[in-house]
Amino acid sequence: MTFSLMQVPGKWRRQLAVLLIGLAAMGVGGQGRTHQVPDLNWQPISLTNGSPVLFEVKAPAKLHAVSAAWMEHSINFSYSATDKVWYGLGGISLTTVPGAYDLRVTETFANGRTAEVVRKIKIVGATYPKITVKVSKQYTEPSHEQLTAISADKGVKAKVFEAVSAQRLWAGRFVAPVSAPVSDVFGTARVFNEKVQSRHQGLDFAVGPGTPVHAINDGVVLLARPMFFEGNCVVIDHGQGLLSLYLHLSEFKVKEGEEVRSGDLIALSGGTGRASGPHLHLAIRWQGVYINPAILLKIQIPAS
Repeated sequence: MTFSLMQVPGKWRRQLAVLLIGLAAMGVGGQGRTHQVPDLNWQPISLTNGSPVLFEVKAPAKLHAVSAAWMEHSINFSYSATDKVWYGLGGISLTTVPGAYDLRVTETFANGRTAEVVRKIKIVGATYPKITVKVSKQYTEPSHEQLTAISADKGVKAKVFEAVSAQRLWAGRFVAPVSAPVSDVFGTARVFNEKVQSRHQGLDFAVGPGTPVHAINDGVVLLARPMFFEGNCVVIDHGQGLLSLYLHLSEFKVKEGEEVRSGDLIALSGGTGRASGPHLHLAIRWQGVYINPAILLKIQIPAS
């Protein structure tokens, strides 16, 4: 059955026509909606388990805000007036099974109307190495007193990981904390003293003790204290659930609560904690997921 305005009494016809035009402009009703699918890209192009990912949206219409749902996480996008693109940083857990996953992008327009776009994103499995590491026996068979210290550290870290800023604090590209070769990559399966297995969730730099360590981006120091496994440790909050962790340090150059800028001196490297020798361990944590720092350092961030 079809409907015609001519069926409506003349005194109501004009008012109904104006209402229908207005609803169509707002996107109400399937036939009246003319929303165009945005141009969606991501870095790196090939995504693997353990990888960070920068999503970029170029929308045909002026938007008020862009957000996304990704692997049970939320991503808030920022707008680059220079590049005319919305961008948001996310991550993929090491334990993610290869396959296609939904990215649900929500666009909010100035008039309050929203539109959702769903894209299937392919994740492939990464190949990570396996090595054997020798460390002091206390780190594989801790005493009762050491177990107490380890438990206390877990409580401290839990509070630190919860106290992240909802706002984005980082800006521009992420920079390496030191200028040195990489001695161990992210994702390496480690066997400690032939008894304890773990997964290396950071990036190791081959530096001697006393090497200056710098912040990889803007943020606030959440933690700067000694820990049992991590040794002297600094944690920086970069906002929106993004943290950078610097382990095995010999000396602190910042205090908890201090604001830092990208490249600021925050510590000196060392070999404290569970370490086979002096080096810098850099870890990146995004909304509870550890991601590959080496990839993050290569991502091209749009200009502010």
